[in-house]
Amino acid sequence: MIIRNASVYTEDGIFVEKDIYIANGRFVNGEDKVTDTQVISAVGCYAIPGLTDIHFHGCMGFDFCDGTREAVDEIAAYELSVGVTNIVPATMTLSEEMLLTICRTAKAYAEEGFHEKRARFQGINMEGPFLSMEKKGAQNGAYIHAPDVAMFERLNEASGYRIRLLDVAPETEGAMEMIEKCHDHVVVSLAHTCADYDTAMEAFDAGASHMTHLYNAMPPYTHRAPGPIGAAADRQKVEVELITDGVHIHPASVRTTFKMFGDDRIILISDSMRATGLEDGDYTLGGQDVKVTGNKAVLADGTIAGSVTNLFECMRTAVLHMGIPLESAVKCAAVNPAKSVGIYDEYGSISPGKKADVVLIRKEDFTIKHVILEGGLV
Repeated sequence: MIIRNASVYTEDGIFVEKDIYIANGRFVNGEDKVTDTQVISAVGCYAIPGLTDIHFHGCMGFDFCDGTREAVDEIAAYELSVGVTNIVPATMTLSEEMLLTICRTAKAYAEEGFHEKRARFQGINMEGPFLSMEKKGAQNGAYIHAPDVAMFERLNEASGYRIRLLDVAPETEGAMEMIEKCHDHVVVSLAHTCADYDTAMEAFDAGASHMTHLYNAMPPYTHRAPGPIGAAADRQKVEVELITDGVHIHPASVRTTFKMFGDDRIILISDSMRATGLEDGDYTLGGQDVKVTGNKAVLADGTIAGSVTNLFECMRTAVLHMGIPLESAVKCAAVNPAKSVGIYDEYGSISPGKKADVVLIRKEDFTIKHVILEGGLV
């Protein structure tokens, strides 16, 4: 395949007008290496790498925590259709028995190998159950569990060691031990927490390096009590997730966050739940009833329950409605998440040798024209 006359997002973080060459499912350097050529015109289009969503729950009526192969397959199909070529779906706070089923299903699905016209399953984001009851948000408090290294190891083994991120409330009993013992094997993220600045800093010293959906389910940043947000800002190694769906965070706060952290440390996520891609109505998340109206999903008490917006639309919203430069938004939706979960050697940039995942976006209205997965037109 040759993609002609695109504005290509490069590893330097800028757009350059050029052609893209693909052979045997990978980007190559030079037209002479391409045979049996399919030519796609990309005049008037941006070409960006396939996106990676490292924190979402479901879409199209399915949830990763359904624990079925059908759920993972349908989720992966939808995500690819909206330009997300790699997925790391998240668990909810559930019983160990239910989490073991989810992990075993994920292992079996991953072992099937490449699934045509599906986003690649790259692992699990274990959002629950090691969280704070006070900041549980839409997580089910009945299943919140004290940090337990042995339990995590049982779950990770069941998944075939595919847990990529582990969420922990650092102020809970046993949390620091979990961070110290697990951070060499998985990205440890502070989440659903009441931690103050000093406790968060201690957690970062112990090996945590990530913040789950910044601002949500944690103490706010104030001038006398900067909390975990201020601690994350003070540690250059710490990356933070942002939900830019227009519901979770005010646009001004999104712009401020980019000034505080820079676009090297921010990861855009969707946090989408099963209603994503469907109409308004009644749904569930983690066994709890959710009401969806427009682009907002809430529990019965009004608590925001994930989003109903996919990652591409979150990126689009950040650019069109929040004043974030396109170059920064692409970095935070494609490059940074791939680096975070350790897959950047194969994905996340349009570079010779990497898997040929491309999203072509019309400049005129910032909508998707084509999605290409490993050199195949989806």
